[in-house]
Formats: sequence, structure tokens, C-alpha cells
Amino acid sequence: MFRILPAFFVLLIAGQSFAQGYKADFDKVLEENDTAAQRQLLYKWQQTSPKDAELFIARFNYYFLASRKEIVQFTNDADKSSAFEVKDSTGAETVGYLGDQVEYDQSLLKKAFKSIDSGISAWPARLDMRFGKIYALGQLENYEAFTKEIINTIEVANKLKNNWQWTAHQKLDAPEKFMLGNIQSYVVQLYNVGDDQLTRMRRIAQAVLKYYPRHVESLSNLAITYGLQGNYDKALEALLKAEKIMPQDAIVLNNIATMYERKGDRSNAIRYFELTAKHGDQNAKSEAAKKLKELKN
Repeated sequence: MFRILPAFFVLLIAGQSFAQGYKADFDKVLEENDTAAQRQLLYKWQQTSPKDAELFIARFNYYFLASRKEIVQFTNDADKSSAFEVKDSTGAETVGYLGDQVEYDQSLLKKAFKSIDSGISAWPARLDMRFGKIYALGQLENYEAFTKEIINTIEVANKLKNNWQWTAHQKLDAPEKFMLGNIQSYVVQLYNVGDDQLTRMRRIAQAVLKYYPRHVESLSNLAITYGLQGNYDKALEALLKAEKIMPQDAIVLNNIATMYERKGDRSNAIRYFELTAKHGDQNAKSEAAKKLKELKN
């Protein structure tokens, strides 16, 4: 159901048939992590082609990567899966953990975002620039700016009638589907952060539904935000709209059943778990059968 967008930098430096001139040279020195060569090339590029869309992206990559610093930090509370455990002198007790922490140079970040914002202003139909900025904001865990940029992209999509372009001004196949699929991956990213992101998830879902009222994933997202806050009636309102659009979607049906169960509406919960069992895959059938057994006893 979810389409995950690959890392922004991978998308930008991947080999392309059009990779010629400055962009090809920059991609090479970026992969080699040759920052001196990157600076020299950006200077020459700026002198000869200051409005080149790929220059804005290259400069953004340069400053964003330069701003990122990994430091080793000692802490009493660390993710044991990624941190080195430090024992006392006897080796019997854990006294703390050594782990990597990423910090960012704010002055370099400011230059990175100034470049990508200038690029977006000059080339408003370049969706790769917008997604690159969103990706970076997610890396920074600046989820408010992340959310606002997603919503702004949805608004611009309406103005442009989804006539999006990608790297080298290539037109996208099925641009609406592509955009919405990747926005869905950003919503999943927010969901994985925690319940404190529910309001932001809701704002994105509402922005999508303003222009795409039949977008089932956003109806489901909206329902999730209400359901997790205990507002089962509002959750069901969205889910029942989704059911009308996709009446045999097992995920939608299971979510409706779950909301009815939490609401205490046993008869409707049974009805929708039965529909889930009818239309779902083997795993959905098995889980629905367990629920039906509980509800019918």
C-alpha cells in the first residue's frame, strides 16, 4: 500500500543518460567525497550557467552534506543495537554507552536551503527539488517544516495540474500517482515517529483529500489519526467513505471492524470482520477468524 521514496541523494547522483558536463563531473566528485573539487566545480558552474536547475541541486547537496557531522557521544541511555557498551573496570557492570550522534552546522544548512529554495522558485515544476527538500527536513527531524512543505507541494500540484518534472526536466509518467505515493511514504515516516505526529498526519491527509477526495490511503490516514485519539465516530466517517470507493479492500474493512470493536458495537464489528475474512489474504482471514471467535463467544 505504501510506496517508499529512495534516499534523496541516491536519486540525485544516480547515473543518468543525460549526465554530461558539469552535472556528470559534480556527481563524480560527490561520490568521491572530494570537497575541494566540488567547491571549484560549483564556482565554475555558477560563472557559466547560474540558472541551471541542476546547479541549485548540486549546491544544495554540497552544503547539506558539508553541514552534517557525526560525533561520538558517551551516554547512560543509548540504543543498544547501535551503541558500544562500556563496562566498569571489573567488566561486571555497564557504566554507559558510546554511540554516534549527528549534528548539523546551522550556517551551512542555511546555505543549503537557500539554494534549494532558489531552485524551487526558478523551476516550480521540478518535483525532485521539492522532494529533496522534504527528505532533508525529515533527516533534520524538523517535522513541522517537513509537514508544511508537503502541504505546499500538494497545493502547487493543483495549480500545475500535476505537470511535474523530474531531473533534467524530464516529464513524469503518472505524475499524480507518483506524487501521492511518495507523500504516503512521508506520512508513514511521521507515523513511525510517534503519536505526537498525529495532528501533522491529519493536516496532510486533509490537504490531499481537498483535491483528491477519493484517495483511499488518505482517508485511512485520517481515520488512523482519529482512532488513535479515541474518536471512533470520526474515524468511521472516513473509513466508510473509503469503503464506498474500495468495497473489497481488506485493510479498509479490517480497520472499520476494529473501530466498531473499540466503540463497543459488537454486531457491526462482527459484520466487518466477516467481510475482512471474505476478501482478505490468508493472513487477514486468519486474524479476522481469531477476532470473530472472541466476539462470538
